[in-house]
Amino acid sequence: MSTAVQDQESSERARAAQPRRPRVLLAASGSVAAIKFEVLSRSFAEWADVRAVATQSSLHFIDRASLPSAVALYTDEDEWSRWERIGDEVLHIELRKWADAMVIAPLSANTLAKVAGGLCDNLLTCVVRAWDHSKPVYVAPAMNTFMSDSPFTARHLDAVRGLGMSLIPPVTKLLACGDYGNGAMAEPAEICRTVKVFFGRQVVNGT
Repeated sequence: MSTAVQDQESSERARAAQPRRPRVLLAASGSVAAIKFEVLSRSFAEWADVRAVATQSSLHFIDRASLPSAVALYTDEDEWSRWERIGDEVLHIELRKWADAMVIAPLSANTLAKVAGGLCDNLLTCVVRAWDHSKPVYVAPAMNTFMSDSPFTARHLDAVRGLGMSLIPPVTKLLACGDYGNGAMAEPAEICRTVKVFFGRQVVNGT
């Protein structure tokens, strides 16, 4: 065997031995905090392979063209248009299999209620319903203070915690509607840091 071939095989073995980047599925629901989804995607893409899911209402706040080119964004339309016949891949199942972790940020009051009740009427909630709960799900709620203080919200947050999901608490600040109070989504840097801690050494130096 030539030295060149040996060097190539050695290089391939070294690459195979390196841990792959974490796979994170980011999801946005219909809160005005979705305007931060681009920043969130870029933060995660620095150290993880990222795919994204957006509900129809979240697209009012997301500029799809601004997302990193490496981040594929899937919507309800993709869920239905990609399937034609028995044997074809089902998108929400494939995303569930691909991801090592899921992050729903922002999590609106509406999507929180759906997740807590097990409803699955769009791509995001279908992924959650099919999720393997041995893998983490992080949720970052974002809603008006009056909605955040609702007894329904407390009940629904208890339900998602009961499923093993991790809450990234909202913060108190001036809200987009002009009110001041609790309910704003945690900053993208804090959400990214929280999830990065879970993966630990895998993401040291971006590997």
